[in-house]
Amino acid sequence: MTFVVTENCIRCKYTDCVEVCPVDCFYEGENMLVINPDECIDCGVCEPECPAEAILADTDPEAQKWLDLNTRYAALWPVITEKIDALPDAEEWNGVGGKLEHLSEKAA
Repeated sequence: MTFVVTENCIRCKYTDCVEVCPVDCFYEGENMLVINPDECIDCGVCEPECPAEAILADTDPEAQKWLDLNTRYAALWPVITEKIDALPDAEEWNGVGGKLEHLSEKAA
């Protein structure tokens, strides 16, 4: 089992989860984070830390469609190991639905 980052992270990119991750399995895109499922140890400490509630266990039915996206971008984006400021308009985007069209494929 692993955890995945979902659509709620797009255009928010809070990094509270990064700060608590014991194995540094988060990767940073321009406007989203992802988890490398091959590196995640399923400890679950990241999930409650996310202000956008964007992290789900892959056993959640909603998480399955995000597993491929997390795997793909973890291979392309750089690892992030320290907390940084969220995106400037994160509060405005937190909780907004339909954000997948806003996902930037660019690395941070």
